[in-house]
Formats: sequence, structure tokens, C-alpha cells
Amino acid sequence: MRRKDRQLSDDETISIIEKGEYGILSTVSSGNEPYGVPLNYCFIDGNIYFHCALEGKKLDNMASNANVSFCVVGETKIQPEKFSTKFESCIVFGTAKEVTGEEKQMALEGLIEKYSRQFNADGLEYIEKAHEKTKVIKIVSESFTGKAKR
Repeated sequence: MRRKDRQLSDDETISIIEKGEYGILSTVSSGNEPYGVPLNYCFIDGNIYFHCALEGKKLDNMASNANVSFCVVGETKIQPEKFSTKFESCIVFGTAKEVTGEEKQMALEGLIEKYSRQFNADGLEYIEKAHEKTKVIKIVSESFTGKAKR
């Protein structure tokens, strides 16, 4: 990181990941074409989980190259008079892999807990109906960095 004065501690970086509303998954295709897509996610035991359809571009990319990055932007505030922005963000570097069984169920329940806590019973029913039509991907974090200008 070039601006070491803006580097966040591991705990501050994890806090951004935990509080984040969405993140940007970045992958690379077999033809070296970059691809970034916004996703909702949950963070459990140091890993990022997201769900998706059974097929698609991000899955194709991850099948040929499992190395990914995941960027979360936390709070921001534009400071027009200073031609600047207050911000906090982090990038996770890791390897993506599909999960199944109990781990898949745990991740789907984690997504319900994060985004639809007040509809937990309905969410569990929804998971049961959509379970076979949904893949869950886990990003195993190999490293991460956090940065802020506050």
C-alpha cells in the first residue's frame, strides 16, 4: 500500500467487511478479460460467502482461475470544498470455491441473517425452495488490506 498513513488495522478492516452492504467481486476470464460484479455477501469465520445462479460469467471465470479479489466500500463522505472524499474500504484477496451441504446451508442462513433478519422463518422456507437452484461460493481469504481517509 502506497499510503501507509491510511492503512487500517486488521480489526478495522474486518469491521468494514462485517458492516458492508455489498462488495465487488473481481475475476479474470480464461482469455484474461477482467470482470467485476457487485454482490451481496456474508462474512463467517473469516470467509466471504455469496450465492448465485447455477451458471454464468463469474462461475466460468472462477472455473478457469479461482483467484479473486473482493472490494468493500464502507462509509464515504464527499468533501467538495476540499476536492476530496472521506472514505473507508478494503480489498480481500483469496481463492473462490463452491461449497455444498451443511456449509452451503450455513452460508445461506448467514445471508438471511444479514439482509432479512426480521423475516427469518420466511427466509428459511425460501432457502428450502431455492436450494437446488442456487450455488454458494466461498472466498477463502489469503490476505486483505484496509484503507481510510477520515
